[in-house]
Amino acid sequence: MKKRPVLVTILSCVLIAAGIAGLVYHAGEYAASNKLEYALVLFVRVLAIVAGLFMLRGSNWARWLAILWIAAHVIISAFHPMSELAIHIVVFAMFAFVLFRSESAEYFRGSEGR
Repeated sequence: MKKRPVLVTILSCVLIAAGIAGLVYHAGEYAASNKLEYALVLFVRVLAIVAGLFMLRGSNWARWLAILWIAAHVIISAFHPMSELAIHIVVFAMFAFVLFRSESAEYFRGSEGR
């Protein structure tokens, strides 16, 4: 197995932390919210955790899940203030840089079966 790039490790941990923080933050909103919307919010948080955990294991599909996860945030933030959209675009660019640079691509390529 190829050595995991440090930036992939950091991004994976950030995704896991963001997912857990989001779950904790939204945990108390169940009674006051639309149940479908609440389930969707929790699902998105779980996707972040799953992507982070499996990226640590070198799963190529998790890299794509992480990109889709942040791309969804860019799309959603298009309906919010311009500053929020700009921040999400910058974060998307950072994800793309970390996950698709040659060192990262080689790491994920070595684990096609995971």
